[in-house]
Amino acid sequence: MAYIGFGSEIDTAAFVSDALSAGMALVMPRVERGSRNLALHRVRNLEQELESGVWGIRQPRADCPAMDASSVEFVLVPGVAFTRHAERLGYGGGFYDRLIRGFAPRPALVAAAFELQVVAALPMTDTDQRVDRVITESADYPAR
Repeated sequence: MAYIGFGSEIDTAAFVSDALSAGMALVMPRVERGSRNLALHRVRNLEQELESGVWGIRQPRADCPAMDASSVEFVLVPGVAFTRHAERLGYGGGFYDRLIRGFAPRPALVAAAFELQVVAALPMTDTDQRVDRVITESADYPAR
């Protein structure tokens, strides 16, 4: 599972394109604004099956095949900031935190970030979900 980078996020376009080229099943999230959840959809063609969604983020069209969370083995997770212990600060909507809590079994959770997004500490609550590792252009930070 992956997302298309938005704004100042890491550009993930090559990552998702390479996954498709390698024959992997690509699952992408679609924001369901009313329920404040992420629906998972399979994407086979990035040019034809993505549209501009909430906040202008590219996401799968609603008619892309729905996918069950249990089929996901790996998640590329976005975030605003991270710690060296793989704690994550999202954008404030809790979309990924709710999604991660609902995974059974829990897939590998990896964040790609810029080193400047790694900070000493973050305000964490019991609903915030860590990732398994944060990878930047200069370091790899596994969860502890």
